[in-house]
Amino acid sequence: MTIAPESAPSRPVVLGSTSRYRRELLQRLHLGFEVASPEVDETPLPGETPEALARRLAVAKARAVAARYPQAAVIGSDQVADLDGQALGKPGTHERAFEQLTRMSGRCVVFHTAVAVVCQATGFERLSLAPVQVRFRTLAPQEIDAYLRAEQPYDCAGSAKSEGLGIALLDSIDSDDPTALVGLPLIRTCALLREAGVRLLA
Repeated sequence: MTIAPESAPSRPVVLGSTSRYRRELLQRLHLGFEVASPEVDETPLPGETPEALARRLAVAKARAVAARYPQAAVIGSDQVADLDGQALGKPGTHERAFEQLTRMSGRCVVFHTAVAVVCQATGFERLSLAPVQVRFRTLAPQEIDAYLRAEQPYDCAGSAKSEGLGIALLDSIDSDDPTALVGLPLIRTCALLREAGVRLLA
């Protein structure tokens, strides 16, 4: 899939993700870019922390796609929700999402969003992590059920979309990269792309 450019970057850019959220975020940079599926196994390793999992998968996704696009600056990203050191994945179903939000009610959850940029031709490889601390309100069961039926966020780590109705579930968000919680920290992504030789503002 190709996103039409509004400006031509100095090096081709490929987003190693099929996430529509990351694609929509990257389009904000007005770059032409390809989209490719990284086809990486996302199973956590034994004893792997949520932060380490996010870091490992971001790099693995970028490397996997860079092998197919060696001249490009390839972006890989991953997000893992962390509740007391335990990774919360994408729920997939209403029942699992209800269980996740019940556990997160009144608690602080850290969303580890990692982004990596790899260019095989130049040997460039960098990783950056944008942790986001999210405090959930104390939620009544009927609130959780109503939210899930309205938004059906079953493809989102942590079962909530802060860019939508999910914001009503929260007390606070603490982050220095405002798009990190949606799935791609654009401040860090821009910095890595510039390091990789991509011209963002011609």
